[in-house]
Amino acid sequence: MCRLCDSNQGHHQKNIMENLNKKIVTLIPSATEIVSFLGEKNSIIGCSHECDYPLGLEKIDKLTSPKINVDGTSNEINKQINSLLENSLSVYKVNVQKLKKLNPDYIVTQAHCEVCAVSFSEVEDIVKKYLNKKTKIISLQPNTLKEVFDDFDRVAEELDIYNSKNRNLINLLKKRVDQIKNLSFYKKPKVACVEWIDPLMVAGNWIPELVSISGGDDIFGNIGKNSHWIKFEEIKKSDPDIIIFMPCGFDINKTNEELKIFFKKNPIWKSLKSFKDENLFVVDGNQFFNRPGPRLIDSIEILLEIIHPSLTDLNYKNKGWIKFDNKN
Repeated sequence: MCRLCDSNQGHHQKNIMENLNKKIVTLIPSATEIVSFLGEKNSIIGCSHECDYPLGLEKIDKLTSPKINVDGTSNEINKQINSLLENSLSVYKVNVQKLKKLNPDYIVTQAHCEVCAVSFSEVEDIVKKYLNKKTKIISLQPNTLKEVFDDFDRVAEELDIYNSKNRNLINLLKKRVDQIKNLSFYKKPKVACVEWIDPLMVAGNWIPELVSISGGDDIFGNIGKNSHWIKFEEIKKSDPDIIIFMPCGFDINKTNEELKIFFKKNPIWKSLKSFKDENLFVVDGNQFFNRPGPRLIDSIEILLEIIHPSLTDLNYKNKGWIKFDNKN
């Protein structure tokens, strides 16, 4: 970046901060989406390196960076993460100097997963050592869809914006869920949701609930329980009708390309019913399913398009999901 651009960005950041009633830092993408959804996007003065939605965050200070090579395969990433965790190290770095300079009124983060974002204990330690004691930490830790909605309410209350406008916005999301819940499904196919490819992990927490709402039977995940590792033999034994791949942090293209290589190395997958019936799907886990924010409702609608295509077409295909071409 040239000095002029750097100077302009600095003036932009300064102007934002001078015109704010509250200064908010968000350290996880779902927090950024929730705060923005509630009308406080312009109050965000700093966010994580992964915060890329909604649009318009490009000039906001990025306060975190990964300690691993995120461009590797799922197996390579897994090895890097395990190495860090085994040595009691965080997966992410925080730019403490930037954070001190911003001196936010609020930090919205999470206490759900040590791998998904900066650890909650580290955030607490940073606030205690380096920030104004008035800085308030809002920690998100949802495990179910209800708890995600509870977080919307809680963030609004903590930021003192729990008004009729935001209550209506939250209720509109709930109505979208209710519309799908009220559908009649002629059958509930067996669905497996894969959250990590190598090694294999099946999705838990809110994902099995989203599948159920969308008219599927998630045969491996447990609502409100953590995602867990699984062996291929278990998948083969249950032989799901549909398999949906949603690796955490991966977009559609990255997942699709990795699957092509993975299946070539593991031809045993071709014995599965879902493989033979061409019922393998790739979704954008990074933008939708793995972010417990407003777009989880989009995730339900994506699942509905996949599991019961005759019931709806909300135009998510090629944007939120694709069918994996097992002939490649």
